[in-house]
Amino acid sequence: MKELKYEFYIGATPEKVWEHLISPDSTKQIYYGSVIRSSFKEGELLEYIGPGAEGDETLHVYGKILEFSPHKALRFNHKVGPSYLKGGENYESRISYLLDPVGGCTKLTLIHDEWHPDDPSYAGSESAWWQIMSNTKTLIETGRTLDFGSWE
Repeated sequence: MKELKYEFYIGATPEKVWEHLISPDSTKQIYYGSVIRSSFKEGELLEYIGPGAEGDETLHVYGKILEFSPHKALRFNHKVGPSYLKGGENYESRISYLLDPVGGCTKLTLIHDEWHPDDPSYAGSESAWWQIMSNTKTLIETGRTLDFGSWE
């Protein structure tokens, strides 16, 4: 089974990194204008909503919270929004954010796994995660994001 795994060391505490992962203001800067919406209770819905094919409230990604351990771990299952399906099946995968303090910084590990072999969203995720994780690190350390141009 395919797995995408990324590790970044960020010059900030786990608390600060965590806040950027779950704050709508931060996710809007990191995830191409999409905000995170959730009660952050295990078993409940998590959504990334923002500009896209269906207007400003396009549902890009959604899933159920599997684990919510503040400053340590956020895991949720992952499905793409309806505008990405183009008549195909909506496969489920899993996203895990893991935070570990390392000296005066935080090791942020992202694992996107449990992919169905036929999931067409794998290729897009494989390329987008590098930008998302780089934007996360840059925003936390500098207060600004990177300019990748337009996202199409």
